[in-house]
Amino acid sequence: MAEPVNLYIVLPCYNEEEILRKSAEKILNLYNRLLDDQTIRPESRMIFVDDGSKDRTWEIICSLHRSNKVFCGIRLSGNRGHQIALFSGMVYSAEQGADCVITIDADLQQDIEAVPEFLKKYSEGCDIVYGVRDSRDTDSFFKKTTATAYYKFMNFLGCDLIEQSADYRLLSNRAVKALSSYKENNLFIRGLVPTMGFQSDVVTFHVSAREAGESKYTLRKMISLALNGITSFSIRPIRLVSLMGMIVFVISLIMMILTLVDHIRGVTVPGWSTLTISIWFLGSVQLLSLGVIGEYVGRTYMETKNRPRYFISEKTGVGDD
Repeated sequence: MAEPVNLYIVLPCYNEEEILRKSAEKILNLYNRLLDDQTIRPESRMIFVDDGSKDRTWEIICSLHRSNKVFCGIRLSGNRGHQIALFSGMVYSAEQGADCVITIDADLQQDIEAVPEFLKKYSEGCDIVYGVRDSRDTDSFFKKTTATAYYKFMNFLGCDLIEQSADYRLLSNRAVKALSSYKENNLFIRGLVPTMGFQSDVVTFHVSAREAGESKYTLRKMISLALNGITSFSIRPIRLVSLMGMIVFVISLIMMILTLVDHIRGVTVPGWSTLTISIWFLGSVQLLSLGVIGEYVGRTYMETKNRPRYFISEKTGVGDD
């Protein structure tokens, strides 16, 4: 029988007052079962990371801690984004002596009943265990289609993403410490974790409908995360822009030759449509090219600042003494 582990479960929160107490009740039931089975040690903790919420999220976290010391929390000084909230919670947990850390969204749409399977893989020697969705039935057609296309596009760009994986995963203490050595500010954890090379495995889980409130992960935030992933792990878009420029140049040469031939033959062509289309086409290509290059230049600029990723303004629970 495997030795009990000191498990920390990290739950990032942003304006989650409507669902937090329900999630805490579920996670506490899981904690008690794991404790009874001697899978985890009594010092295991559930860490809520308040990502600068505007509602009563932090107040509820403090109330949960007062009712049960299993619940702990850290509050970021401002809204730093989902990836930073995850990262801060994992690093904090590793600093408190966690043997392994599991990250999961605070709404618990990701099935917490997969946690024992995560821990089983960990006991078998895995430093990283990826949570992979068994289906996307709960997603809209748009989200399902774009998510599938994004994973395929990222693999095309050379990023070794685990297809249909989520930010529901287990990392050992040494894997978290290795992750913390990455210095970029524009974090894309799904892309970073596979680059570490530790022994890993996969656990499938089911996603259920949200019980209360609405998801705070808006389309704008999803697009921002997608751009972070693309620009953090591949320079292929720049090469594609260069290839597009070469193709357009070749087409321009062909059009130039055809125009000269028509001129020599004395063929009169009105030319207005061709000229207008050409100007718009070339202008759009230039703007697209500048936009892609600008993304990389902007992110390079932000990385050179080397600013701190986050600050913790308050803590409750482990380490607050």
